[in-house]
Amino acid sequence: MYKDILVHIPTERPMRAVIDGSIALAAKLNAHVDAVAVGYIASSTAYVLDGGAAVAAVFEMERERAVERAEAALAIFQSEARNAGISCTCHPLGAIPADAAGSLGEMARLHDLSIVLQPDPAQGSFDNDMPGEILFQAGGPVLFLPYTFRGSFKANRIGICWNGSRLAARAMRDAAPLLARAEEIVIITINEADAVRDEVSASHLARHLGRRGLSTRTVSLSAARADIQPTILSLAADEGLDLLVMGGYGHSRLQERFLGGVTRAMLEAMTVPTLMSH
Repeated sequence: MYKDILVHIPTERPMRAVIDGSIALAAKLNAHVDAVAVGYIASSTAYVLDGGAAVAAVFEMERERAVERAEAALAIFQSEARNAGISCTCHPLGAIPADAAGSLGEMARLHDLSIVLQPDPAQGSFDNDMPGEILFQAGGPVLFLPYTFRGSFKANRIGICWNGSRLAARAMRDAAPLLARAEEIVIITINEADAVRDEVSASHLARHLGRRGLSTRTVSLSAARADIQPTILSLAADEGLDLLVMGGYGHSRLQERFLGGVTRAMLEAMTVPTLMSH
């Protein structure tokens, strides 16, 4: 069960999607929420001057301003959470992006679930990098909410994107609390005959989930590699899915700036909340 949730509140992008989604989910699960926001300090600030005292003074001034930006963002979340009767704690940070990524990743490791906003490539912001960093460092599930998301989060109809891989299995297990509450579960496979070994086929997954008392049905599709992500999203729309569950492939963006093709495409063109695990 998700009882301890971390949510990343952006300071440089609209935050309504993560505020609405995290509060709605926490209310349904009676969970505590730790909300964290980062005011970013330009990396060059720490190195622009020679001389320890001068550098420390400039950096501390920038850090204080950054923390104020984080506090302003968190004040909005805290007001909404209190109105909803949600238990929450706010954590404002002022840091250079690399340090912020490390701090958020470490915080996520001690939470049952992390909630973040889908990156928006049209907006140049360090807030675009933090969700991926949390995914790669958390060691647990991360719920990505589309920046177009509005209203209360629900997970009545869930699609499991299944390819038999370790990461797909990790995401499926990490989504167990939501799967147990779902009204319908759809196992989605793409090119299964070519890509999935029989031992980890969709039929075996359905049998496994059935032993948990979960009823599923399978939709098997074919698509070229470049069309896998749009095929999944098209099916999600046709099926009226509230949530997708899938593995998150790739490496830290700040370290290697590399994401798996389907993961990258999903984050760029997400239309439905998606729970990923890495």
